[in-house]
Amino acid sequence: MQQFSLLDLSPVPEGKTAADALAGTADLARMAEDAGYHRFWLAEHHNMPGIASAATSVLIGHVASVTKTMRVGAGGIMLPNHAPLVIAEQFGTLATLYPDRIDLGLGRAPGTDGGTARALRRNMSPEDTFPADVQELLAYFSDEAENFRVRAIPGAGTHVPIWILGSSLYGAQLAAYLGLPYAFASHFAPDMLGDALDIYRRSFRPSAHLDKPYAMMAAGVFAADTDEEAQYLRSSQVLAFARLRSGMPGKLPYPVKDLSEVPPQMMVQVQRALSCSATGSKEKVRDDLARLIAQYEPDELMVTGMIHDADARQKSFKIAAEVLSEFREQSAAA
Repeated sequence: MQQFSLLDLSPVPEGKTAADALAGTADLARMAEDAGYHRFWLAEHHNMPGIASAATSVLIGHVASVTKTMRVGAGGIMLPNHAPLVIAEQFGTLATLYPDRIDLGLGRAPGTDGGTARALRRNMSPEDTFPADVQELLAYFSDEAENFRVRAIPGAGTHVPIWILGSSLYGAQLAAYLGLPYAFASHFAPDMLGDALDIYRRSFRPSAHLDKPYAMMAAGVFAADTDEEAQYLRSSQVLAFARLRSGMPGKLPYPVKDLSEVPPQMMVQVQRALSCSATGSKEKVRDDLARLIAQYEPDELMVTGMIHDADARQKSFKIAAEVLSEFREQSAAA
């Protein structure tokens, strides 16, 4: 593991507002930079009362403005919702304002429900244009784009690093074919993680963007002084995930000691979806993360976690950073 990073969805907790969530994201980013996180990514979701990062590029600019050196980016932009030129202009502008600090992770899911996807896209096309759209974006950021009839201004020549995101084998195959870095969404869809990383590494074709495969995996982290407290903090995300899967999305719930609200069959599904995680005291989190890193050997680990209390959330990520700093030093020394 060469680096460790942080994914924030800018959660809106029950009893709080979107303004509180956005302020919490800025505070968390400052802490993350001080704690040694390499990247701070935000994700595009729409029509979700508990997530305030819908205007992802705008929030990336805000986070970059309140930090100094940490990379900031999208994990990711749901490309089917946008014209590639618009994304090239947005991220070309960000890269011009914050040189060598901006990342662009791309996903092919809508990041929302069907009705909202139609409202975003206006025209729903049955064709999968994701591979062509990715290549169009790469071209807009290239040096050759200066000579194109249609250019991203700013954007041409900025070489914004593009990542392919995925939770299945499709993204792994595309990232390998295009010679791009790959990030797997194992924090909520871990089932195909091992197969996807294997395909990506075996099929990777060196490119002008990357000479060898570079794979990131994501994991949930809920760290506290005790195992019991960490489980209590994690209950907010368990409830949020269960309600989302039941068609009742809302703000991030208050933590509870009793999760009997979640039916047993749903709880099995939720625990499986969130199984790529580390929950507990610092020692337990160290053991859990060490096991995941040993099993999957990621080049980079990105951690995330929806915790209701802002102070507890920062403390959890601070504990994770202490553990991951140890692992990075061990890896560098090996």
